[in-house]
Amino acid sequence: MSRKVKNGTRKEIDAKSCIYFDGYWIRYYPPPAESLTAKKTLIDSLTRRLFHHTEHGINTPGESLDLARQAFDSEQDLARKRVNGAMLAGALFNRAADIFTTVVDLAEKGVHISPDNELMRQCGEYFQEALELGKSVKHYSGHEGIDELWGEPLKAFSLSLEDFYHTRYVKIAQSMGNIDKLGARMCGLFADDPAYAGVGACILEVCEAAKLESETIRTDSAIFEVWPRFVAAGEALLAFRPLLPEQASIQERQMAERGLQLIADGNDLLTYISGARVPMPKSTSEYLSRCDAYQADQRGLPLAEARRRRSTA
Repeated sequence: MSRKVKNGTRKEIDAKSCIYFDGYWIRYYPPPAESLTAKKTLIDSLTRRLFHHTEHGINTPGESLDLARQAFDSEQDLARKRVNGAMLAGALFNRAADIFTTVVDLAEKGVHISPDNELMRQCGEYFQEALELGKSVKHYSGHEGIDELWGEPLKAFSLSLEDFYHTRYVKIAQSMGNIDKLGARMCGLFADDPAYAGVGACILEVCEAAKLESETIRTDSAIFEVWPRFVAAGEALLAFRPLLPEQASIQERQMAERGLQLIADGNDLLTYISGARVPMPKSTSEYLSRCDAYQADQRGLPLAEARRRRSTA
């Protein structure tokens, strides 16, 4: 009987240093030595990453915090207030980063700032408030919010660098699980349809490439192999076309169009998850429901029966 691998176990796999978390061996990067400067560098990186993956127009400068708060407090329209809240979250995020930059600059000049200093407390409070408001901020695709990204700077601020890196591996493992779940459903959707022969291999290649992409940082030279593989896999999947008979009916052609749209949307969702390196459960659930509806129509089954079959498969 094989022993269960403990989270945090490290080993070399195919000349790649890996660490194990929740069922996945993930590319390992050693954390930098603990210092305020290293934390600042990490928080700066997380800031850029956050605004890259969230909706446009919310990267509000920290010096505009008071204006952003006033606009949020005075807005009555709920749809607009959500956007004002997103802009306020951006301002809080940037103000916290500005304060931490100042603290690091002072430390580099020999000025000691204790963890319970007012500036440090204020920095943490701004990150915490940004996290709460960030729950209503959407992914740049318009899909669900990915509030895990708003929590990362607070974790980087409050945890040791080693502990923070461990939280990231947990999220990457969850993302890989999300990718595998999507891939299995996409493959199962077309497995019994001869018109889609060969698409399963294309889907699995996208999933494998997506998992590699999710674990690889941009400064790693491995990205020059990982990223082209991921892009090429996606292009190959999107280029796939089902083999329909020449005399295919209108209904068959409509179903083929729906199938291709599901493939394209699934590819997009895999891209969003691997890029953000966090799971997207709401978007995944909505996508799986669309798969259920497609399969029910394809088999002439009631939708509830199609879902029951998937849940018991």
